[in-house]
Amino acid sequence: MHHNRSLSRELALISLSLIKENGDYKLNTLNIEEIFESALDSLIKYCRDELDICESELENASQKILNSELQEGIVSSFANVREELKQSLKKIEAVMNTLSVTLDFPKIVVSSEQVDIRNDVNQRISKIINNLAIIDSEIDQVMDGWKLSRLPRIDRDILRIAYVDINFLNTPVAVACDEAVNLANKYSDTQGRKFINGVLRRLQTAKVQWLFDINK
Repeated sequence: MHHNRSLSRELALISLSLIKENGDYKLNTLNIEEIFESALDSLIKYCRDELDICESELENASQKILNSELQEGIVSSFANVREELKQSLKKIEAVMNTLSVTLDFPKIVVSSEQVDIRNDVNQRISKIINNLAIIDSEIDQVMDGWKLSRLPRIDRDILRIAYVDINFLNTPVAVACDEAVNLANKYSDTQGRKFINGVLRRLQTAKVQWLFDINK
């Protein structure tokens, strides 16, 4: 179920990227279904592209290892190749984690869980679309002098998904933040990841304070 939730978040993020931010947010069910299918296709293509890159990096590392073995005494060269191979394997592990869930999707399609994933994605998209002004306003309040509108679209949507998790879907704050960080590591750049981390920490603090005020 955890993997299905992670897949739902990722598909929701890709789905949001397919919706024009300044367009008509009043999507009907058919629109959302079409967007969902497109998002799934995009995720599978992403996995294939990443695997192609990993294959190329592995071939390159293997060739370097072979060259190092043929050149005796070049220890530093082998150490560099070993580090490159380690990084390639780390990337492959990340891709395979996503791919393993995605490849199971045909099985999920014929089971009741498919409905859960589809409904979960649709619910996340609908919550964001129908509460966009409130969500953006409350995220703005913890932006520490910045505006959400100044961030790249992908970073805005990652934060919106985290907000929905925390405030609408009763997801534990730590889980919502971890999932958002995972999405940032995959889809954002270094600067975006750092910024998202900072905003998530402040969102977490704001949520704790909100609960404290309610229980006074």
